[in-house]
Amino acid sequence: MSRIHDIPENDRPRERLLRLGPQALSDAELLALFINTGTKGENALQIGQRILSDHKSLRDLSRLEPAVLSKIKALGPAKTAKLIAAFELGRRAAQEPSHAEVILDRPQRIYDYIGSEMQALGYESVRVILLNTKLAVTRCEEVFRGSLNECTASPRELLRKALVHNAYAFILIHNHPSGDPTPSDADRRITRRLREASEATGLLLQDHLIIGTPSESRALPYFSFKEHGML
Repeated sequence: MSRIHDIPENDRPRERLLRLGPQALSDAELLALFINTGTKGENALQIGQRILSDHKSLRDLSRLEPAVLSKIKALGPAKTAKLIAAFELGRRAAQEPSHAEVILDRPQRIYDYIGSEMQALGYESVRVILLNTKLAVTRCEEVFRGSLNECTASPRELLRKALVHNAYAFILIHNHPSGDPTPSDADRRITRRLREASEATGLLLQDHLIIGTPSESRALPYFSFKEHGML
């Protein structure tokens, strides 16, 4: 079927979404709603299926730079802009705090708070989450981009944000774009040095979380130094 309108009305993505809810649609059907129109010999749903087939997953697709995304056959500037906006809205919605305090007292809560945003990045990002005495979030900032190592991430630089903003505690977060959250030797060393430095300044290092991606080969998509008894 070369056109969405050739699909029986009840089976079309838009009608199924309105009738059954977005969870009833496949990834390709959701993409088709943004693509909206097809090309000669290929409708919007078929375009969505092809794009997912070529790029493995929505996560990989969402990491593409705009210039790369716009070169995908049948997209063009307008459809590319719509997809980029959709991915960005999803990331912002996942990160946006509620009116209630966000308490980060457990690794799973930390992951729920920032995991999806970090997983969407195609580069390594190091961030510090500042906490008050209730372990509620007061601030979250990227401190630098690149691999976490002693050359670029001295404890003094990492602690600077917490000290400037009078935090009670802080959490160090960084992602592994490879998807494997297993800590490197450098990750272990900088965590040990940061713990010692924070103790000397009276700050609490609540945790250091490395964000990876879900996989059947590992139980969790993250590594918590606290959970593994390394803090």
